Amino acid sequence: EMLKDLRPFLDEAGCLTALPAKHRKALAALWYLAGKIEPERQYTEPEINDLLDEWALFRDHATLRRELYNKHILNRTADCRLYWKEAEIPPLAEFVARNI
Repeated sequence: EMLKDLRPFLDEAGCLTALPAKHRKALAALWYLAGKIEPERQYTEPEINDLLDEWALFRDHATLRRELYNKHILNRTADCRLYWKEAEIPPLAEFVARNI
C-alpha cells in the first residue's frame, strides 16, 4: 500500500508535516489531501486555502492548490474564485501511474 509510504510525513492527527521530495510519495500526498476535500462542494479560494493549511502543517497552500489543479484533483473557475473536487478521482495506484 502506497499510503504507508506517507506515514513518516503524517503527524498523530493525520496532518502532513512536509510534502515528500520523491515524486511518487508527493503524488500519494496529493491523493491523500484529495480525500479531505468534500465532493460536490464549491470552495472559495480562502476556504480551499484554509482546508489545505489545516491538513498540511507546512502551510504552502499555493503550491498544493496548484498541484491539485494540475493533477486534475481540483477544478476551478477561470477567475480562480471557486474550486471544487473533480467528480472522478482514480484509485491511488492508477493516479500515481497516470502522473509519473
